[in-house]
Amino acid sequence: MPLTIATARKPALAIALALMATSAAADTLYFSAIPDEDETRLVERFSKVADYLEAELGVDVEFVPVKSYAASVTAFRNDQIQLAWFGGLTGVQARLMVPDARAIAQGKEDPIFVSYFIANTDTGLEASDSFPEAARGMSFTFGAKTSTSGRLMPEYYIRKETGEAPEAFFDKVGFSGDHSQTLRLVSSGAWQIGALNYAVYDKALEEGAPETDTAKVIWQTPPYPDYNWTIRGDVDARFGDGFADKVQAAIIGMSDPELLASFPREAFIAAASEDFQPIEDTAKELGLIE
Repeated sequence: MPLTIATARKPALAIALALMATSAAADTLYFSAIPDEDETRLVERFSKVADYLEAELGVDVEFVPVKSYAASVTAFRNDQIQLAWFGGLTGVQARLMVPDARAIAQGKEDPIFVSYFIANTDTGLEASDSFPEAARGMSFTFGAKTSTSGRLMPEYYIRKETGEAPEAFFDKVGFSGDHSQTLRLVSSGAWQIGALNYAVYDKALEEGAPETDTAKVIWQTPPYPDYNWTIRGDVDARFGDGFADKVQAAIIGMSDPELLASFPREAFIAAASEDFQPIEDTAKELGLIE
């Protein structure tokens, strides 16, 4: 077949279209968040955040829901997302996997985060400032396996307070998957005790969720650093010099009460990766990271 002008142009056209597609993708900032609540609620929360960031940054911003804590770290590692609202442990994991990734912001409350231990009212356990030794032999559920507030720090304090592994202290130990599910399972009596993010429980209490009638707080951990916004180290090369700092400023400048309530946080403040060294140290101690 003779080479015509039309056929000669086809490869060039294909290359041009591919470059256009690559350019379009590069102009979109994708972000995600650990699924600490059900997906419907997460999409509702973070779609509004995407709109805010898009207006502040001048680039397309899209929220990408993920199915698990591990999936959020994998998506960050694989450059499927460039920004993420991580927990303390998932943030550490992600930054260890991606060169020059860094924490840029956290909630005002996050340097002094706590976990609640909640118990079904049928257990007879009451709120106390002391670790609930009377819970020995009962059933216990964590949240997600790599959740800072739903697993890492609760396990750390169980071991510290009892001198035993959770599996030795409790009769049965499980993982619910997320904080909202922990609350539901303890409330129903499927598990007698559970550990979860204090902010999720407090919000449920504020909203009058019926689960809080039969699942009561019996103890809270000492404070530790937790949630954080983490960004990939190559975003400046993709979106322009100073882009990571611009994202940081936009997050810290978020002042709309409705947006902040969706986290829920009073405000955002600057953060640095070094702030989460205690989380990395604890995770190494428990063998959750190398």
